Amino acid sequence: MADVAVVVFPGSNCDRDAYHVVKNVLGKSVTYHWHDEPIRDEYKAVILPGGFSYGDYLRAGALAKISRAVSTLPPFIDRGGLVLGICNGFQILVEAGILPGALVKNRSLQFQCEDVYVRVENVKSPFLEGEAGEVIRLPIAHSEGRYTADSATLERLEQNHQVALRYVGPQGELEDRYNANGSDAAIAGIVNERGNVLGLMPHPERCSEEILGNTDGLKILRQLQKQI
Repeated sequence: MADVAVVVFPGSNCDRDAYHVVKNVLGKSVTYHWHDEPIRDEYKAVILPGGFSYGDYLRAGALAKISRAVSTLPPFIDRGGLVLGICNGFQILVEAGILPGALVKNRSLQFQCEDVYVRVENVKSPFLEGEAGEVIRLPIAHSEGRYTADSATLERLEQNHQVALRYVGPQGELEDRYNANGSDAAIAGIVNERGNVLGLMPHPERCSEEILGNTDGLKILRQLQKQI
């Protein structure tokens, strides 16, 4: 039995990173879960890792959303299970309708791989710790990471405090020049209404060890550790 499952799709390339951090940094039991198997009741948390599931054909996450693993996530979520979607995992969650909105081509129309600053907006989620307004540095690596939604959805996200992270400057400045990919309202990550599903474009698993020069990713992953 394992506490955490890292779902592996054809084209996943951050599954090993997530597995390593959960096992060797957080010290939790973890297993790889193949995409065509239903999510098991024994899991406490499921991670949808970054990468290019099914080669990102059609749209990023559009094919992965019909996998057995993803199609069996809703009852797992309803039972209170935790789901963390990182980069391609976030794209899969919105394609599946588990999180609202869409992720489209970056404003630059280019693949972007760089460190960005994000501001923690919602600390009531099981995934986020510290104080609202805290600024952390995380890496991004995506070409379809620009979050967008209609005005009614954006208003609902704000009213329900579902915006988890925003792109900002190093001092927390909410300015367009710091909006890495042009996302609506500078959104870098959101949660569902219950708070037990988090989707974000930055990669916390890539900055969770001192040897990497940055441990800000643990602001998210340590909180996950505490919940399981």
